[in-house]
Amino acid sequence: MTIFLLLVSSLYALFTLILWIIWLRVPLFRTGIMLANGPTITVIIPVRNEADNIINLLTDLSRQTYTRFEVIVADDSSTDTTLAIVQEYAQTAPFMLRPLPLTDERTASPKKRAITQSVALATGKLIVTTDGDCRVGPDWLSTLAAFYEQTGAKLISGPVTFTDERTVFDAVQTVEFSSLIGTGACTMALNVPTMCNGANLCYVKEVFGEVGGFSGVDHLASGDDEFLMHKIAARYPNGVRFLKSADAIVRTQAHQSWRGFYNQRKRWSSKWRAYESYLPSLLAVFVFLSNAAPVVAVLGWWLGFLNGNVTLMVIGLKLLPEFLFLRQILVFLQKKSSVKVIPLTQLVYPFYVLFFGLVAQGKGYKWKGRDLS
Repeated sequence: MTIFLLLVSSLYALFTLILWIIWLRVPLFRTGIMLANGPTITVIIPVRNEADNIINLLTDLSRQTYTRFEVIVADDSSTDTTLAIVQEYAQTAPFMLRPLPLTDERTASPKKRAITQSVALATGKLIVTTDGDCRVGPDWLSTLAAFYEQTGAKLISGPVTFTDERTVFDAVQTVEFSSLIGTGACTMALNVPTMCNGANLCYVKEVFGEVGGFSGVDHLASGDDEFLMHKIAARYPNGVRFLKSADAIVRTQAHQSWRGFYNQRKRWSSKWRAYESYLPSLLAVFVFLSNAAPVVAVLGWWLGFLNGNVTLMVIGLKLLPEFLFLRQILVFLQKKSSVKVIPLTQLVYPFYVLFFGLVAQGKGYKWKGRDLS
């Protein structure tokens, strides 16, 4: 047991330090000169019951420094005034805004359906997706366009974080989420992409068609971002890139309730079994074991069959490299105030991973007022 715990912890420490070094070596992207004739962009926003938020995002889009874009808001049968708000805004919007009402039909993945129907109507060379509760800066699209022009990437994953934290729960979510963004960015830098986020995703429309869109994974409620990324990476091994730029950061809202957080994370954790590539599943198992190690070590010390020094070593091998990595990501995401919450997050995170790795693997969850499987 001692050897196994030390081995897992040492591998995790090495893994985290490698991620930290890779992140430091990924260059910051600076837009430079404004593109006069860059690629046309279609921004797709799948929404359901976002009446409280959508006007903020549309206002942000009206302030973009890049003007070669259109917006499609695919409304998935909202029961509030979301569609009416979008339709009214479209009358005076300084950009082409097309509301797309979707029929209220039973489908395994409403979001994939919304994106697929929107892509069919899109006129842009690039597809950019975000969510109805997100906020974007004025140089968001210009940075994406410039990065595409410079790299020729087939899929670009952008940074995502949360809006201002008001509670400790918000701050813990910010730290936890930063680990996902940072890990995804580093694996892309290694050309073995594992994760991305649909709140800030850009891909070539033609490539979406080449890989068959979401065909083959359209029966899964989640994964409109990662499954598509893996399909594109399989066809274009060097075509997936992470955009490390503060101007490209998209901010979304942290969950205000445990139930909302639980349903989102359960939706995310349900994806790993469907991956065709072994790497994301292997990474999920490795992270599970790495977070189980300090819990087992503390229990072993408490029950008297594990040496106290070994327990401290197992804990230290996890906490110290992890802190270095998370701090670097948070500073980039302009969340330096959340650095102080890293130790608290590290305290609860092993139990969080164990919970969602075991208890939350059952089928079914509620999302946007719907029961999905």
